[in-house]
Amino acid sequence: MRFIACPIAVAMAVITGCSPTPQDRADEFLRTYDALFQKMYAITGEAYWKAATDVTELHVGERIGAEKTMAAFAGSPWVIDTVKALLADTDRLDDVTERQLRGILLSAAEYPGTIPEVVAARVAEEARQGAILDSFEFCVERSGDDCREIVTPNQIDEVLVTSTDEAQRRKIWAVAKQTGPALKEGIGKLRDLRNQVAQEMGYDSFFALQVDDYGMAVEEMMAMMERFNHDLRPLYEQLHTWTKYELAERYGEAPPDLIPAHWIGNRWAQAWPGLSSGIDLDSLVAEKDPEWIVKQSEAFYTSMGMPPLPQSFYEKSDLYPLPPGAERKKNTHASAWHMDLEKDVRSLMSVENNWRWFETSHHELGHIYYYLAYTSADVPLTLRGGANRAFHEAIGDLIGIAARQPAYLREIGLLEEDAEIDEIAWLLDEALDQAVVFIPFSAGTMSFFEHDLYEENLPVGEFNRRWWEHAARFQGIAPPSPRGEEFCDACTKTHITDDPAQYYDYAMAFVLKYQLHTYIAKNILGQDPRNCNYYGNKEVGDFLWDLLSLGATRDWREVVREKTGGEVSTKAMLEYFEPLVGYLQEQNADREVGWQ
Repeated sequence: MRFIACPIAVAMAVITGCSPTPQDRADEFLRTYDALFQKMYAITGEAYWKAATDVTELHVGERIGAEKTMAAFAGSPWVIDTVKALLADTDRLDDVTERQLRGILLSAAEYPGTIPEVVAARVAEEARQGAILDSFEFCVERSGDDCREIVTPNQIDEVLVTSTDEAQRRKIWAVAKQTGPALKEGIGKLRDLRNQVAQEMGYDSFFALQVDDYGMAVEEMMAMMERFNHDLRPLYEQLHTWTKYELAERYGEAPPDLIPAHWIGNRWAQAWPGLSSGIDLDSLVAEKDPEWIVKQSEAFYTSMGMPPLPQSFYEKSDLYPLPPGAERKKNTHASAWHMDLEKDVRSLMSVENNWRWFETSHHELGHIYYYLAYTSADVPLTLRGGANRAFHEAIGDLIGIAARQPAYLREIGLLEEDAEIDEIAWLLDEALDQAVVFIPFSAGTMSFFEHDLYEENLPVGEFNRRWWEHAARFQGIAPPSPRGEEFCDACTKTHITDDPAQYYDYAMAFVLKYQLHTYIAKNILGQDPRNCNYYGNKEVGDFLWDLLSLGATRDWREVVREKTGGEVSTKAMLEYFEPLVGYLQEQNADREVGWQ
């Protein structure tokens, strides 16, 4: 309900002699705020884009300048004091207005104008750290200070996925950790600066500030992460045991208690690709070019009735790897960008013709279509975001599940119509590469490390020890050899620098995507969740568009209940992989399951 004491805006209240209501004052403030915010958001977005796609000192400097300007506005005393005053009378504000104001206050808490020197230092340090990440050259062989052989992240990933040479794997794994020492001291400085800005606004830590975006306390969030790990632990232990026996045989070793990290086909062991025999997903797209992969990803969405991407997406995005020897350097982590909170949407990728990029391209366009769906007159500027942060990842990940369904792959000609699918092998590959093994990393190692980093002010001299303690506890993973505090293996994960204290988003997203997928498969398609096809189904498209177009206008808990029929739960994920349980128990019958 809206409370209106005057039929006109605040600016006219003095003329008419009637008093503006709290709702009138809030509306007037939001009109002013939105007009200024959108302009600065677009300028800042362009500066960030340049700094990520063409890493130079000039572009990094421009990013710092733009972010400082944005921070000065978003965290200005005028914004903070006005919003706090308006929120003091929330019983006379409508729900959407209150949501906007609370979101603005959360943004202000990132850059409180009451401590401008701390905010400026944070902005500069984040830009410096980002530049190190985006321009870093991974060196395989050195001659003095000169690098004789440079490898890209894509090449590192390729070795870890395909090589069966244990010595080569050990070496390239260590190369992948070279960013850690370069970033370690900066992460310590950033932690202190981030905590200072959060504490200025009344939060215990920067971690608590980020968790508040969910309307949750830190204890609630960490209890949820523990619950995710607990629920999936029996299945994960079976996968862990099966994997370490498979890999021990591959490398001629006795099965270890903890799996050596360099045995896994991912730099952080967050995914375990290439283990399920008979499943070679790379071969499905090996003869396709990267442009086809992106276009097919778009076709997935348009087949369900969603609009084509704007032409500017292809004109302004940076979608493919730089050629060898290119002078320009760019960030190689896939991302989606809403440049102006309107129709300027872009993606930064390095698409190649392999399965990882096929799935990633579908995922990133999920973010893009989310942006397009909630960019409407029905969604206020400050609520153009996911129902919560996890929802954005959940939608991208949901399409990742849909993209690997055999029925979809047959539909678009990547699988022969008469190709026989071994359901267990297919499920095993998914569990290892994209699903079950990710939860102990996301809800465990990453979330608990970031909790300790900010909530406990973990000393810089303990970063590496704590990281590997969590990896052992949650993932059953150990480094190839002892890793002292001269390293910072946690720092090699880009999110520690540029998406801080939020990795629980990804854990919640993985749980949500199976809830959404199961609902779609059973209630809309009437198909097996393990072999269903969204492609060309307008009813699925309508369901998704309705969800995406809400933005952040409603409480995320209500949205979850409405769209999945229940609370956030691992139930759907466990149900999806249930056929795998008996197979793994049979394989591990004479083995000690789990680890110490």
